[in-house]
Amino acid sequence: MLTLDKQGPLYTQLYRMLRSQILAGRLSPGARMPATRALAMELGLSRNVVMLAYEQLLAEGYLGARTGAGTFVASDLPQKFTTPITTTGVTRAVRQMPVQLSACVRRLEHDATASEFTWAPRRTPLPYDFRYGRPSIIDFPHETWCRVLARRARRASIRDLDYGPPEGVRALREIIADYLARARAVRCTPEQVIILNGSQQAFDLAARVLIDPGDLVVLEEPQYRAARAVMQAAGVTIRTIPVDEQGLCTGQLTAKGKGSKLIIVTPSHQFPTGAVMPLARRLELLAWSQRESVFIFEDDYDSEYRYSGRPIEALQALDSHGSVLYAGTFSKVMFPALRLGYLVVPEPLVKPVRTVKALLDTGSPSLPQLALVDFIQAGFFERHLHRLRMRNAARRAALLEAIDRYLGRQAEVSGVEAGLHVLLWLPQVPQRNVANLRKHAEQLGVGVYSVAPFYSTSPPHAGLLLGYASLTEKYITEGVRRLASVVRAIVPAGV
Repeated sequence: MLTLDKQGPLYTQLYRMLRSQILAGRLSPGARMPATRALAMELGLSRNVVMLAYEQLLAEGYLGARTGAGTFVASDLPQKFTTPITTTGVTRAVRQMPVQLSACVRRLEHDATASEFTWAPRRTPLPYDFRYGRPSIIDFPHETWCRVLARRARRASIRDLDYGPPEGVRALREIIADYLARARAVRCTPEQVIILNGSQQAFDLAARVLIDPGDLVVLEEPQYRAARAVMQAAGVTIRTIPVDEQGLCTGQLTAKGKGSKLIIVTPSHQFPTGAVMPLARRLELLAWSQRESVFIFEDDYDSEYRYSGRPIEALQALDSHGSVLYAGTFSKVMFPALRLGYLVVPEPLVKPVRTVKALLDTGSPSLPQLALVDFIQAGFFERHLHRLRMRNAARRAALLEAIDRYLGRQAEVSGVEAGLHVLLWLPQVPQRNVANLRKHAEQLGVGVYSVAPFYSTSPPHAGLLLGYASLTEKYITEGVRRLASVVRAIVPAGV
């Protein structure tokens, strides 16, 4: 009995059904097919439906037609695809072709075995989720952005619908260069600004342009895990230099950085510890890079959020030898789905970075870039940023107050002066118990995240990253209270 699957138009249902019969060997090679009129009557379909299905099968080579003789199953299909099923009700097993992955992917998978790289939210949201790296999407002027985007779409010219320059829309690069000069003292021309699909692409571009397999790359310890994975995928040798309360320990550069091609740093708000590199260390780092001809990748991922004084000038602002690549993103100040970031490169790297960007994706989408130009020019961006700083400062204060109230001396906190997260150390909880702590916290609706994956060698005791930008003060307080109850239950028992 021939049955259709009721998915889509009738002719496609019939096409799929006949195709499966051929591939399963139920309609053998060379077998004569029923006349279209007869099959239509048998199935209760119109003749046109059957004719359309036959035409598709003929076009794909499953059927053949001989003038005056009718339509037949193709006789030249490979036998292994048309061998009849011999065991009733048992579907033939599909033999999977062996896969030989590239060395790049094998290196990448080695780092991703414990946790697949994804920035997507949890499938089952937790009410008190302290996920780090998330901006305050609820504070974003969504309706204003939609109006700006719709207006720009209506005004789009035919030229706007064509391919854009791989380095990004000129107007946006001009605005970014002007903004960075005012906000971060970055010195650059619009030509040095490359628009990216988020800052993650900046690591990939730097790896492709500056390093070869086997080259030495220096990272902070701890470091941003996704940056480390990109470098590992590129086949480099990684060496780490520890971070203290003042950021990268630059005194170890001479011993550990010799012969390196690139060093990746987060001087304005070290990730994940939150340390801020003072001027003396910045100058020492720049002097070393110039002396050793090592490029510096400055990841300035959330420098807009500083809660005492004005934002610290970028490392790039002190660079007089063209040794710093400066990366920023709109994901932390707008919303992640925008997928727009930027990389400011020294002049000699403009052409090679532009060329590689063109080959990777032919350029980031133009319409969101043009809408962002309008959004910034109308003053919406800086007003939004001002509101965010105030709102996040209140959230930060609520988090610190709750930690002091409910955890007290059981906790130590770092990274409180800037950014969107703090690092909570629990000296009485061994690192081996973090998984158990997170499991019990999740049962209470609290999401917390271990700092261990960002270390090459795990720290001896528990460290948790607590992001606070996506929670209200009320939920922050309640979430910390619940987390403290888990900590109190674990510590005395020595679990």
